[in-house]
Amino acid sequence: MPVSLNSGLATLLLRGRQCLAALVILAPFAVWAAESPVQSIAIMDFELIDNTGETGKDAEQKLRLTKITEQLRHDIADKQLYTVVDNAPAATLIKDLQKRFNLHSCNGCDVEIGRALHTNRVLTGWVQKVSNLILNINIQVRDVEGGKIVLNKSVDIRGNTDQTWSRGIRYMVRSMVEKNQAGL
Repeated sequence: MPVSLNSGLATLLLRGRQCLAALVILAPFAVWAAESPVQSIAIMDFELIDNTGETGKDAEQKLRLTKITEQLRHDIADKQLYTVVDNAPAATLIKDLQKRFNLHSCNGCDVEIGRALHTNRVLTGWVQKVSNLILNINIQVRDVEGGKIVLNKSVDIRGNTDQTWSRGIRYMVRSMVEKNQAGL
């Protein structure tokens, strides 16, 4: 009987040391994670640059833009890349700026929106339609405090369907996760 008690005690002590070693190794990472809050971000609605001259597709394209905007907001929040804020408190400002500019090329007017929403970052997105087959989806993340662009991403897609647009957004978010671009 004493032999099994000693062997059980030895096993318990060994496991206790392993747990202690793991805590010592992992503790700095837990402190780093606690000190690194997720940045907040306002995600603007996607805009369309249509170089095709096609007519009669406006409603279809606007619906796709809305779908990928919502998908991006959801996926970024779901993957905890940023804390996505509600744009509603700045809706009037956003509409006013959109009447005058494309937000992705307004030379930093998106910073004004970010300040109004008390957020760290602002994301503008646009789809450039070169033809009905060749499109690219672009996003740009700007730091509100300094006004500098901290992230640019673009993905080329082939085909002008709900599925290809959605696949482009999924790829972009997956790339952000894989490249550890959370909170940039």
